[in-house]
Amino acid sequence: MSKAPAAAAPGRLSLPAVLAFASASIPIAALQLAIAVHLPRYFASHIGLSLTAVGTAFALVRFVDIPIDALIGVVMDKTQTRFGRYRFWMALGAPLLMVALYMLMRSPQGVGLGYLFSWLLVMYLGYSGMYLAHLAWGGSISRTYQERSRVFGAITGLGVAGAVAVLMIPVMMTARRYSEAQGLQAMIWFIIAAVPISLALVLASTRERIRPAHPLPFKISDYLALLTRGNVLRLLFADFCVTLGPGWMAAIYLFYFRDSRGFGTGTANLLLAIYIAAGFAGAPAIAWLANRIGKHRALMVTTTVYSLGLIAIPVLAKGDFAAFAPVMFLVGAMYAGFVVMIRAIAGDIADELRLENGREWMGLVYALTNGTTKLGQALSIYLTFRVLSAVGYNAREGAHNSAGAIHGLELTYIIGPVVFVMIAGACFLGYRLTAERHADIRRQLEDRDALYGATPFGDHLPDPAEAAGARVS
Repeated sequence: MSKAPAAAAPGRLSLPAVLAFASASIPIAALQLAIAVHLPRYFASHIGLSLTAVGTAFALVRFVDIPIDALIGVVMDKTQTRFGRYRFWMALGAPLLMVALYMLMRSPQGVGLGYLFSWLLVMYLGYSGMYLAHLAWGGSISRTYQERSRVFGAITGLGVAGAVAVLMIPVMMTARRYSEAQGLQAMIWFIIAAVPISLALVLASTRERIRPAHPLPFKISDYLALLTRGNVLRLLFADFCVTLGPGWMAAIYLFYFRDSRGFGTGTANLLLAIYIAAGFAGAPAIAWLANRIGKHRALMVTTTVYSLGLIAIPVLAKGDFAAFAPVMFLVGAMYAGFVVMIRAIAGDIADELRLENGREWMGLVYALTNGTTKLGQALSIYLTFRVLSAVGYNAREGAHNSAGAIHGLELTYIIGPVVFVMIAGACFLGYRLTAERHADIRRQLEDRDALYGATPFGDHLPDPAEAAGARVS
């Protein structure tokens, strides 16, 4: 009995170890921002595809990619190599992502829908390999309720650094009189360069803990039953809504701030940089709040404040940077907060599932949330671009839009995000996987894991004494 607490309460990861592991979020978040804000506009305005064609391509590739993500999650959880489980998949996804980004950046004028669809699909496969493995690995190295908030807070915080860095590129390019297309291309080169650097840092600094599992046969019915679990459904629907709302806003952000709010491209990108940079404050602040009032309650706080801040934007004076900046900071901080909470809650639910039947679910749970994230992102581009087309808004460079088209743009920008983000928070009314419940789950898991043997890797690079004493299964 005296040894149980030690197993159930592992030491905290050092701050350098957490930051080194979280560094992979820098290129991932930079890519997410480029996809959400700049890449669709690049193909519509510079390459010359119609809004409908661009929206359709992004939606179709996501619908194809989502079931592939689920398959990757299942295979990932069963992967056991001397190189590791999640580290193997991160290393596999990186080169695919880099090649696809280069091919998209080099798209010729007037390229067809097939070309765009094909390379977007390759890009998303590489992205899934890196992003999904990083999330699942993060869920594995953080074994307590509080530590999980801390790790995912760091992941989100460094992701903010990557997003801000890539966002400042077009700002500086515009100041030096480069075109928007050249700014986007510079953003892509930044991401291509950052991928191998951050991957090397993660692989060199972080060891992976492959947790033992019961020797159960594979049954597809067990995986299908996952979609009947109440907490899993809460998580997936909330993730879908909390992605669709901000993604909806991001897809038409530049259109709205230029044509409705009276800002130039450079100033609009500076406001977006403030929105993104607010995650430096929002991610750790909400992680701190979650460890005091519970993750689900912290999520509901962030979604409510986010919506209230967004509602305030239309009443601010047009072109008034000083008025917009604090509101954009508040909204951005809340956005970072609910991203942290969704990812941390996913790891807790995966622990709950593993306790019940002994299977490793971490990869699949994050694959499912990655799928709902992609679905929300795809529909945000598809739906908003379709709505803008329906209200007569013209997205081409230099086009003149009527007052009615601008009003349609304004309504589209506000209504969708507020509705969906509030639904996301409401999904966790009555949620019972609290810190106390999770601590009990972790105690039982640690006791059971001890019966099934040690793991191939530790949670961090061990010292020589640890390495000599470790038993490799």
